[in-house]
Amino acid sequence: VFVPGVAAGSPMYEQMVAGVQKAAAELPNVTVKVLEAGFNQAEWPEKMMSFAATGAYTYIVTANPSMPAVCADAAKAFPRQKFMIFDAKLPNNPQFYTVQYNNREQGYIAGYFAGLVTKSSMKGATPDLKVGAIVAQEYPALTKEMIPGYTQGFQAVDPAITLDYRVIGNWWDANKAADLANSMMDAGVDVILSIAGGAGQGTIKAAQARGRYIVYFDSNVYKLAPGTIIGCAVLDQERIVVETLKKALAGKLAFGKADIVNAKAGYVDFADKDPLYLNNVAADIVAKMADMMKKFRDGSLSLPVPQM
Repeated sequence: VFVPGVAAGSPMYEQMVAGVQKAAAELPNVTVKVLEAGFNQAEWPEKMMSFAATGAYTYIVTANPSMPAVCADAAKAFPRQKFMIFDAKLPNNPQFYTVQYNNREQGYIAGYFAGLVTKSSMKGATPDLKVGAIVAQEYPALTKEMIPGYTQGFQAVDPAITLDYRVIGNWWDANKAADLANSMMDAGVDVILSIAGGAGQGTIKAAQARGRYIVYFDSNVYKLAPGTIIGCAVLDQERIVVETLKKALAGKLAFGKADIVNAKAGYVDFADKDPLYLNNVAADIVAKMADMMKKFRDGSLSLPVPQM
C-alpha cells in the first residue's frame, strides 16, 4: 500500500489502509506492506519506482487523483506490476485498475447541507448567506467536480448564497488553515467545507473556538469535534478497497478498466444516522437532508461526472 502522504488525519488513506488490511485478514497467505511516502510530492515517483523495483508485491494499492501519473514510469519499467488506484481514473492500461467516485454528487450533498445551515436559525448561523470551502491544493477532481457540485448544492437551497473559497497550498499547514478560517468567519461565513487532510485540524479548531460549523469530506469524523463538525459527506473507500482486492486475488478483476461509483450504489453518501449528527443539527434540516438523500439513494437524483 503506497500512501501519498501519511495515513493519520487523511480519511481516504486511513480507509484505504484499513480496507487492504481487512481483506488480507479474511484471505489466506496475504501479507501487507504499508509505505507512507510523505508530503514531498516530488519524491513520490522515485519512491514508487523503488517500491515496484523490489518485485515483492503482486499488487500495489494507492489512492489519489495524481497517482496514475506518479505510477506511470514504474509501470513502464516493470510491465508485470499491477496497480489498483482508488479516487483516480486511467482507462485502457492493462497494468491499472482505477475507481473514480462521483465527487460531483459528494460535493452537492455537502453544499446542500451547508446551504440549509447558513439559511437556518441554528446558534452558529450568521445573517450573511455565505458558505466557505478551505482546500489543501487544487487538482482536476476538486475544481471540476467537488467545488462545482458544492456550489450547485447550496444554490439549490438559495441562489443568493455565495462561496468564500480559499487554498492552503499544502496538506499539513494547520496554522495557515486556521488563519484562513478566521478570515472567512470575520467576513460572515458560518459553515466551512474542509478538504485539507491533516491541515484541516486548523480549520476545525478555529470554527470550534468561534461557534461556527464544519462540513467534512470523505469520512464520518463527528467525534473529532461534536457540535462543530455537523455534516459529513462520506465515501466508502474501505468497502470498495475490500471488494476490489478480493476480486483481484480471485482473478476476477478487470485490469484496464476505469470504474465510476456513485451515491445510488452507496459509495457516496451522507453520515446521517450518527447521534452526533442528529443531536447537533436542527430537526428541519435533518428532515430536508433525509428527503434529498432518499433521492440520491434510490437513483431518482443523480449527477453526471464531467469528462476530465
